[in-house]
Amino acid sequence: SVLLGPGINMKRSPLCGRNFEYFSEDPVLAGTLATELVRGIQSQGVGTSLKHFAANNQETDRLRVNAEIDERTLREIYLPAFEMVVKQADPWTVMCSYNAINGVYSSQNRWLLTELLHEEWGYKGLVISDWGAVVNRVEGLRAGLDLEMPGDAPRNDARIVEAVRSGDLDEEILDTAVARILSLIARASAAMADPGSYDIEAHHQLARRAAAASVVLLKNDGDVLPLIDPDDVVVIGEFARTPRYQGAGSSKVNPTRVDTALDSLRQTWDDVPFAPGFTLTDLTDHPDPQLADEAVSLSRGKTAVLFLGLPAVAESEGYDRTNTDLPTDQIDLLARVRKVASHTIVVLSNGSSVGTAEWDDQADAIVECWLGGQASGSGVIDVLTGKVNPSGHLAETITRKLSDIPAQLNFPGEFQHVTYGEGRYIGYRGLDATEREVAYPFGHGLSYTTFAYCDLDLLVRPVSDETAQDETVLTVSFTVSNTLVPPSHRFTWDFPTLPSTVAYASSRPSSAWSWTLARADRSPLTSPVETCPTGTFCCTHGPSNQVPSGLRWVSPVVTFH
Repeated sequence: SVLLGPGINMKRSPLCGRNFEYFSEDPVLAGTLATELVRGIQSQGVGTSLKHFAANNQETDRLRVNAEIDERTLREIYLPAFEMVVKQADPWTVMCSYNAINGVYSSQNRWLLTELLHEEWGYKGLVISDWGAVVNRVEGLRAGLDLEMPGDAPRNDARIVEAVRSGDLDEEILDTAVARILSLIARASAAMADPGSYDIEAHHQLARRAAAASVVLLKNDGDVLPLIDPDDVVVIGEFARTPRYQGAGSSKVNPTRVDTALDSLRQTWDDVPFAPGFTLTDLTDHPDPQLADEAVSLSRGKTAVLFLGLPAVAESEGYDRTNTDLPTDQIDLLARVRKVASHTIVVLSNGSSVGTAEWDDQADAIVECWLGGQASGSGVIDVLTGKVNPSGHLAETITRKLSDIPAQLNFPGEFQHVTYGEGRYIGYRGLDATEREVAYPFGHGLSYTTFAYCDLDLLVRPVSDETAQDETVLTVSFTVSNTLVPPSHRFTWDFPTLPSTVAYASSRPSSAWSWTLARADRSPLTSPVETCPTGTFCCTHGPSNQVPSGLRWVSPVVTFH
């Protein structure tokens, strides 16, 4: 009764094969989302395993790669999400990663598992290994690794017994690990004794709402969406009939049912014309001319909704991608359809982000659906037909060129070694610092309505040596107004020189919101007592990190001690 997740590693590079499991390129956003997920799961008597602790940001050589990261970068980028979840949600277990950090494997890293996790953050739960991540069981136990997975390991058990008997391992360390294991068993016993039941249909409808809410409307030129005229629409693309709704590897689950976009649209609009256009067999980019010709012919003079994306083989646990491109046959099909269709709408299915710059001008609208789960098909149709107003926002930047990302200079490293030479400058931090033009910025997401922002206000409180780490030192408040009829939700983003923070506006016509910054919420420096530079504090507010609303407030700096 422990769910092996959530995974909250940072999206250092869009090429990471396991990015579909992770939340964001921003630690505050990842930590906020994961905190609520852990709280929700554990409220039902089921435990979680926060993973992969830490710096497991690639699949290439993940079992043995050494990640070279300075402590400031660790504390500002790769550790804050873990710290937030540990302190605010108390996950039952934390799973250590395979990789080494600065020459020490995570499974036997005392600084990571004991000094930081237990002593500095106050974690009381169980630390488990990733499957087969233990290098030296006795050293791991000494470092704070309580439980080796998967299960039975008689040789390592014997090594522990011998280490205790010889005096090499303090028996108190073993007792502590055993106590934590027994505590987990006690916490899980209730759910194991009475697993309960659930309403399959109600849960599927919840999955449908979640899928629709996760859709990000990247582009909508000429307001071609939502779709209005059933007689004008044709559906192109095998993904509409054969959905890709989850990632590959150890994250795969068994759905209770699967909705397809094609069936869902036909339930709404009867027999909408369809052509597959391409196959999903592999990534060899060998198009089927007959399928493509049929799709082009069907699209002539119509609004063509093309369901494109990455085949399952393109991304998975166990290996990284080599590029962010859609398969060539899909891009070529889009270009041909564009020439004959009245409008083209691209609906994407992919776990990690895909590049759009090569074909963006071929689409009037782009809808990013990610891997939306078993009800993704019906969820996206709810958005396309206007039943649901899109409200999703990008948790990562979509770049124009892969080479614009600073981390690509050393990803995934070589000879079992990767240097995080870009430091803190991952995601939008690095792209903004190097003034790179992006395709779609972090936080971007359109809607069928519009919003107005006003009344931005900053309240700054002085900070001294006596100020507690959890004491509020900065409060930002503002008003968001829904200016058109369709009800919608808005995530708004404030970008101070300190961590990015997200506020949420509801579907009410006008909502006043605020967020606060505690002393400990600043981007941590090398130690919790170091001082931030002095100067001027600027807060830029808006729907994404590159589209400010026009509200900008400059105040005296908040000086942290």
